[in-house]
Amino acid sequence: MHAIETRDLTRRFGSRVAVDTVSMTVPQGAVYGFLGRNGAGKTTTLKMLLGLLKPTAGVACVAGVDVARARLAAARQTGALLEAHGLYANLTGRENLDLTRSLLGLPRAEVDRVLEVVEMTADAARRVGGYSLGMRQRLGLARAMLGAPPVLILDEPTNGLDPDGIADMRRFLKTLTERTGATVLLSSHLLGEIEQTATHVGILSEGRLVLEGELSRLKADLAPEIGLRIDDAGRARAVLETHDLTFADQSDGLTLRLRPGQDHEAVTARINRDLVLAGVAVFALAPRARSLEGIYRAVTAAPQAESQGTS
Repeated sequence: MHAIETRDLTRRFGSRVAVDTVSMTVPQGAVYGFLGRNGAGKTTTLKMLLGLLKPTAGVACVAGVDVARARLAAARQTGALLEAHGLYANLTGRENLDLTRSLLGLPRAEVDRVLEVVEMTADAARRVGGYSLGMRQRLGLARAMLGAPPVLILDEPTNGLDPDGIADMRRFLKTLTERTGATVLLSSHLLGEIEQTATHVGILSEGRLVLEGELSRLKADLAPEIGLRIDDAGRARAVLETHDLTFADQSDGLTLRLRPGQDHEAVTARINRDLVLAGVAVFALAPRARSLEGIYRAVTAAPQAESQGTS
């Protein structure tokens, strides 16, 4: 059984299709980065997973429970941190958590447990009105973990945080599954943060899921790149055009993109030889690790290119 699974999940608002036949699979124990630009349909998808919106078509299951058919049962399996915290500023952190604990019928010890997980025991007696945004985010995360739900859904948990707050939240998220045993679905548009945190990713573009998989495998499947620093970019381009690869200008030189399966060591040696013979000074020529940004841009640029070609 998967922690989260959707089949052809669709949501329309009038004539606009916000989520278009999304079939996603989140393995148990994963930190799943749910990516897409603003307006791609991420938040609408999360609301359907949480039972806050009914799908127009398709099915959403959390911990094996069909959300539309058994919303309360699915809610018991899920903790959520959304942008609107709903925290009471005039109450302390502990009092805020205790309100939710009481509604859920949980023992008082549960508040102590989640405060310890998010490292806020020392600040629990302070009023939330005096908390920083990062502390509010952590308190919201603690509230989501009350009752130890097997699935946590977090919508933009680093949104609005300063660099220290982002680093602090990243540290929590990287160890959250280990600390709690929960599967984490993490929605964000910050590719760098997801790359440092997620084990799996799903990329949403214009309401459709265009790519999904284990992040390490997706990066390994990309064709390798070679970074090149030279003294004469124009002459270097003329040499590179005779080779079976593509290249792009960068601020510090050129980036060469090989085809999948090409031997990057042999290609690097051949390019270096030809550039030197052509009188180009080579300062650096080395493979570059592929990034999540490269994956994202590759799969989200395709629809734009197609639409430009048909206009």
